[in-house]
Amino acid sequence: MKARALVAWNVRRIRVDLGIPQEQLAYDADIDRSYMGAVERQDANPTIDLLDRIAKSLGVHLSEFFLQPPKGATSHKTLRKGRKPIRPHHKKK
Repeated sequence: MKARALVAWNVRRIRVDLGIPQEQLAYDADIDRSYMGAVERQDANPTIDLLDRIAKSLGVHLSEFFLQPPKGATSHKTLRKGRKPIRPHHKKK
């Protein structure tokens, strides 16, 4: 797996495993949301400084982005669509 694909796979894996929406990670890492998406789609070539900010925002060491996926691993499922959290329904009195 090429380096850009490896980084993209691991950033997405970690983010989804932690349940962090892409927008929130972008905000926490102080980067544009669309650029964060480009990193995960392998359309962007992030600098080491940017990867360091993303790693700190995820609470992992930078080296986590370079771990090889296990054989047969598939891409991670996406998080629930939408920007608003699910809220319980309250009955009106």
